[in-house]
Amino acid sequence: MTTTVEGSTAAPVSVMSPQYRAISVGLVALVMLVAFEAMAVATAMPVVARDLGGMHLYNLAFSATLAASVIATVLGGRWSDVRGPLQPVAVGVAGFVAGLLLAGFAPNMEVFVAGRFVQGLGAGLIQVALYVLVARVYPGAMHPKVFALFSAAWVVPSMVGPAIAGFVAENADWRWIFLGVSLIVIPSALLLWRGTAARALQDGIAEPAPGLGRKLVWATLTAVAAALIQYGSALKLAGLPLLLAGVVLLAVALPKLLLPGSLRAAPGLPTAPVLRGLVFGSFTAAEVLIPLMLKNERHMTLTEAGVVLTIGALGWSTGSWIKGRGTVSHLTAIRGGAAMIAVGIAMVALVLVDSVPIAVAYVAMAISGLGIGALHPTVSVLVLEMSNEGEEGKNTAALGVGESVFTVVAVAVSGALFTATAENYGIGLAFAVVLAVLAFLLAPRFVRVSRAGTMEGTAGTAS
Repeated sequence: MTTTVEGSTAAPVSVMSPQYRAISVGLVALVMLVAFEAMAVATAMPVVARDLGGMHLYNLAFSATLAASVIATVLGGRWSDVRGPLQPVAVGVAGFVAGLLLAGFAPNMEVFVAGRFVQGLGAGLIQVALYVLVARVYPGAMHPKVFALFSAAWVVPSMVGPAIAGFVAENADWRWIFLGVSLIVIPSALLLWRGTAARALQDGIAEPAPGLGRKLVWATLTAVAAALIQYGSALKLAGLPLLLAGVVLLAVALPKLLLPGSLRAAPGLPTAPVLRGLVFGSFTAAEVLIPLMLKNERHMTLTEAGVVLTIGALGWSTGSWIKGRGTVSHLTAIRGGAAMIAVGIAMVALVLVDSVPIAVAYVAMAISGLGIGALHPTVSVLVLEMSNEGEEGKNTAALGVGESVFTVVAVAVSGALFTATAENYGIGLAFAVVLAVLAFLLAPRFVRVSRAGTMEGTAGTAS
């Protein structure tokens, strides 16, 4: 059982109780700001690329951030285990702010892409270090509530981020999307620092592991592979050589970053990166296609189609809240969540039939959102619970790498299927359903039946 630094396993009434309030608010604020930037930049990018004359680097602006985050996740995981999570959080915040400023003041698209790369380094360090911080500060019984807060922190930016970014880009200057966030990140980090000031979190637990340099090389190659897959898939037939090169490179590099046995779904902890990668890849691939489908096939405006995704975000928050109450077992949350994602995406596909009411799409996304909201934080909780002391960062890094890379591949494959079948939305969405079904089948290999709200008896043993 993960304990607090003070050694107590007794959980206080709330994550907002006096001894945890400052750190909880700081954690949520940082997560919200990283999430807001991620959601807002997608809305602003067409304006940015046009203003800077860099449409030829449009996709690279996204790939650069992803590539950097994979590298930073591997580095941050081991750094957090060896030196504690505060150093990587501080460096991650500094890098994130530097990237925001670089992007905000960019005179051309090349500098903007460089800023996005630095942002990715900072965000990757922050994400994995915050997970380790949760393991070190909060007792295990509180982890579901903390990760439910994290999920909620992503929901608000999902709802308001695109609207705010669009308003700023159209009525002010897109640069303030980056510069404005940079002004808020530092106070949030200081609040987090205040909450951890009295806790002995800086000393490392594990000895420096040999082979970290090799890990970073494999992380860099994995990042390059993911970028090639994402960029190549966007170029359609012309990008096929890049796509194939990315797949080959990924097949060589990715196993070096995941846990031993992950790609064969060995029982217990090794299954986590694949399980969550499949689920998040399924959900994201569907979200990429759904607005386009609703606009082109059912003649909805982009704003109306965006509301459908907002319903999914609200479902995500609700699912996390329900799981955080401790009334649902871990296996039910994971397996049931995967099933709900599959059912929801399949229901959305029915809207391709003109006689099916548009309301079905709203219901469908609510179901999928509930599913991923219950599943996503549960996997995070169990990874920390199943990790030996001093290995939380390493295992969380593997989880993050699996989620990121599987998502890139899922979006690329679903997009390729969509294009190859003359823009058949049903085929693309069917692929997303298959991924969710695979996650449903893998769930028992990761977690056994347990009492609702408990940690005991949940984990398989890694082979």
